Amino acid sequence: MAKKQFKAESKRLLDLMINSIYTHKEIFLREIISNASDAIDKLCYRSLTDDQVGMDRGDFFIEVKVDKDKRTITVSDNGIGMDKDELENNLGVIAASGSYQFRQEAGQSEDVDIIGQFGVGFYSAFMVADEITVVTKKYGAEQAYRWNSTGADGYTISECEKDGVGTDIVMHIKEDTEDEKYSEYLDHYRLYSLVKKYSDYIRYPIRMLTPVQKKKEGCDPEKPEYETVQEVQTVNSMVPLWQRKRSEVTDEEYAKFYAELARDFEKPQRVITVSVEGSVTYKALMFVPSKKPFNYNTEDFERGLQLYSAGVMIMDKCDALLPEYLRFVRGVVDSPDLSLNISRELLQHDRQLKVIAKNLEKKVLADLEKFMKDDREGYEKFYANYGRSIDFGIAGEGGGERKDELKDLLLFYSSTEKKLTSLREYVDRMPESQKCIYYAAGESIALIDALPQTELLKEKNFEVLYLTGEADEFVLQTLQNYADKPFRSIVDGDLELDGGEEEAVDEKEELMRFVKETLGDKIKEAKASHRLKTHPACMSAGTGFSFEMEKYFKNFDMAEPMRADRVLELNTKHPSVLAMETAMQNDRPKAELYAKLLYNQALLIAGLPLDDPSGYTDMVAELMK
Repeated sequence: MAKKQFKAESKRLLDLMINSIYTHKEIFLREIISNASDAIDKLCYRSLTDDQVGMDRGDFFIEVKVDKDKRTITVSDNGIGMDKDELENNLGVIAASGSYQFRQEAGQSEDVDIIGQFGVGFYSAFMVADEITVVTKKYGAEQAYRWNSTGADGYTISECEKDGVGTDIVMHIKEDTEDEKYSEYLDHYRLYSLVKKYSDYIRYPIRMLTPVQKKKEGCDPEKPEYETVQEVQTVNSMVPLWQRKRSEVTDEEYAKFYAELARDFEKPQRVITVSVEGSVTYKALMFVPSKKPFNYNTEDFERGLQLYSAGVMIMDKCDALLPEYLRFVRGVVDSPDLSLNISRELLQHDRQLKVIAKNLEKKVLADLEKFMKDDREGYEKFYANYGRSIDFGIAGEGGGERKDELKDLLLFYSSTEKKLTSLREYVDRMPESQKCIYYAAGESIALIDALPQTELLKEKNFEVLYLTGEADEFVLQTLQNYADKPFRSIVDGDLELDGGEEEAVDEKEELMRFVKETLGDKIKEAKASHRLKTHPACMSAGTGFSFEMEKYFKNFDMAEPMRADRVLELNTKHPSVLAMETAMQNDRPKAELYAKLLYNQALLIAGLPLDDPSGYTDMVAELMK
């Protein structure tokens, strides 16, 4: 029997497909099973117009067999099969696809879901096999044919015998090498796991001979004995959870599916289902985990949803389906309309994908808004885990475009309510005379609450938002305002209290010049404070760049660290300041010492590092003499 050469490709092309197109050898089984599913789809489609088929959907199956002694894996189907010409056209020409041609002829019928459209998936088997034999008989034909190849050197086609229509693909697995252990694919449990991973939702039953434990016949019931027997079992689920209506699925089923998907045995906080038909058709099932993964904030955390096409997993972590700030969402998306590349492993970032991604983002945000409204306690638990991600959605790249969608999901601690509050709730409580939304940033609620700058607003009973997240200030700067009310830091700039609420103070210009001359470049200016009540001094940063931002950017390796302006505010009615003023007239060295002490105390209160801690302690000791 003369060996034929592949018509259009050389050894170099086949080597390219085997070694470059596919990044994981294990996907060979996915490709072969997908081809079998395509063949069954074609016969199912044929049965719609041909009464002679005599089979309905429940009669079809795919079978996977392993023979360790012969080192073979056989995948069989009872689909439409191939004749000699189709063997030549489909397997003799690399990158020719009968499935693609069939889909073009069948149109977009809902009853037809053709997975393999590129004609190269079959050859992925050569990644693990050194010889492939195809035995096939086409529906309606009398003669069966055998196709055999050991790789790029060509193939043979011969007549053979076969009972029933369909196709058997026999793969002879390569011998092990130092680098590759091909024998792993001859292990039943390994093949079982690959079917579950990639082909669990193929719509036809995938059968395997499976070892099971059974009681021995005739054994003593009081002392039962067990033996391992081989039984043919269906190993795939066939109908994915996301294809079922939500009303038909129980919470327990969702929890079980989530546990298997995320390897997390705590129930998810939210279950989000999506079903869209139109220019782009897809279904999605997404979950919000109830706890944050241990590696969530590390580079090791892999984000993304599982991507399926017609029930076949294409990507395990498709990070293009949701933006970075929603990285906590887990789940699956299934669409028959995506443009896949030739290996079905990578995705072309086309219009369909972008449409799906944008719609999924909107769906998640709408669900979070509902969550916040219906279950505030539950939402606050969610926010404790993932509030930082919502911050990133606003303060990170592209946040300016989505800030209006995210601003009502934010929560901050309220100085008056003593609990978390939203911006909407804050504005609804504002008196008509209040012009700004006040906030203060710091490391903790306790430290912020102790800031001298909070005294005046507490006295006036104005509500202040306490910002303890490292990105909170960036978020408010991105938002700029809420309901036309600008954000105003209580430690920087004018508080804009209406109706002369800020009491007039003696500016003591001569004393302020003295303090500035004493401290020099350490401060931008010294000024009399309108906001201090019982404290002698505080440090403010003017407008723009705050102290909390300065602390944040210290975490980065920068040639010149970013530094906020330092404005020393002094309470001109406080005894310490008055003592400094008196000393300025009578004992200038002592007055300079007072100025330096007040400067260092203001730094400490603001949570800023002292310029010279040792020098500060020496100054305190000097006063104790």
